[in-house]
Amino acid sequence: MGNPALAETSDIFEIENYGDPAWGINRGAAMELDCNYLLMCDNLLDPTHVAWVHQSSFAAEATKDTPLRITKTDDGVIVHRWMMDHEPAPFYKKIVEFEGNCDRLQHYEVRYPSHALIKAVFTPAGTGGPDGPLHEKTFVMDSYNFMTPTNEGQTRYYWFQLRNIRPHDEALSEMMTADVQHAFDEDRDVLNEIQKGMSNKRSPHIDLPIDGGQLRFRRQLQAMINEEQQVDRQMAE
Repeated sequence: MGNPALAETSDIFEIENYGDPAWGINRGAAMELDCNYLLMCDNLLDPTHVAWVHQSSFAAEATKDTPLRITKTDDGVIVHRWMMDHEPAPFYKKIVEFEGNCDRLQHYEVRYPSHALIKAVFTPAGTGGPDGPLHEKTFVMDSYNFMTPTNEGQTRYYWFQLRNIRPHDEALSEMMTADVQHAFDEDRDVLNEIQKGMSNKRSPHIDLPIDGGQLRFRRQLQAMINEEQQVDRQMAE
């Protein structure tokens, strides 16, 4: 969007493993959200929401209370955590190629202004963690998410996932696409209601400690927007 002459193509990032024949892909149609794009960015910086919104798919007991780590980068904000030795969540239990409990990484990264990488790593219990050896049957799913605001209260949401197993298994791709679409529909229902509540709120907004990643992202993005607007005004003068 904006003036094509001002577009900086060197800022376009490379999608790791895209087109690699060893990696499978699943994707669905773009979704229309009746909410501001920043609410979707908030959602994609919040690993804890899966414990309540996605109980039939991405949730597990460890997603309720395992502490989060927040990292601010030049490009955006990362919220991540390893959850050790627990039963795989329902969606992933159908996919991973090992038995028993797992160590699980939730890596939620949103880059300015509004695109996200959600990395899910599942490895047999005892082989994960920041310094873990990672088992040969470790499952990795990289979810890429692109939020395009169509107006102040609506967003078009594009997405796809790459996986490191069974790249040519069409049945697996279809199953993953359907299950992910169902989970994203759950997100949409919640976010649309949040937009209504924020547009008609009657009490002060409350931020919680677990909102740290989203707040850092919003503050820096607003600073970047303010700086850009100031430059535009100076050029106009």
